[in-house]
Amino acid sequence: MQTLELISQNKSAGGNVCFYKHASSTCQTDMRFSIFLPPQALEEPNKKRPVLFWLSGLTCTEENFMAKAGAQTLAAELGIIIVAPDTSPRGLNLPGEDDSWDFGSGAGFYINATQEPWQASYQMEDYIAHELYALVSENFPADMNKVGIFGHSMGGHGAITLAFKYPDKYQSVSAFSPICAPSQCAWGIKAFTGYLGDNSEIWQQHDAHHLIKNTATRLPLLIDQGSADNFLQEQLLPERLIEASKSVNYPLNYRLQAGYDHSYYFIATFMADHLQHHAEQLG
Repeated sequence: MQTLELISQNKSAGGNVCFYKHASSTCQTDMRFSIFLPPQALEEPNKKRPVLFWLSGLTCTEENFMAKAGAQTLAAELGIIIVAPDTSPRGLNLPGEDDSWDFGSGAGFYINATQEPWQASYQMEDYIAHELYALVSENFPADMNKVGIFGHSMGGHGAITLAFKYPDKYQSVSAFSPICAPSQCAWGIKAFTGYLGDNSEIWQQHDAHHLIKNTATRLPLLIDQGSADNFLQEQLLPERLIEASKSVNYPLNYRLQAGYDHSYYFIATFMADHLQHHAEQLG
């Protein structure tokens, strides 16, 4: 069992928001995550609770969700644990690591890099789906038969693609403003070229609008997207995912929310709907 270092703990909605650091064997550096433990998990620590993994967007850390999403009160009522990891390895002193906000630090894209110098540590897919998954199972009262995943923007891309790739691990999925076709937008092309190389056929293995056509899962997918999101037309491309879902009759509930942007004000507004969505799917 890995050793966790508790960095901070604050009471919230009757439960605790805790921030941890641990030495990651997958990313070969210290990684951080936050976790909300609802009051039920504190009162009955031997009883397993449903758990949601939240994946944040570009430039975010393990703190953004806990501070801004407004999820704790309803998660406490529902008895759901929520885990929010950092968005990339940090402090590796790799060339170009901190040169731009949409690649390198804070921009791991939840994939496994195959190109140097990123290959050794930028293994975010394996970190989320395997190492962090096991770490949560071993250290917290999480029912790993009732696991959901959701996220925002880059993290929405990560949540959808990981749910499609690992149907044995995730029983519910949703997203806010996800990057739906990363192989066709500037953010995704930059990340995929840097982390995976120039072969666009490999990119498709990490692209939601391609994966939805072949995934074994049929989990109902809830997506909320703001109509006033300034990234909607050039970066997020939800129409690609909608078209692909229709071609295979995938159960997608896409909601375009009038006047909302890309911010956590938008996320907080509809967070309750997403938590209820997961609670229904996880039983």
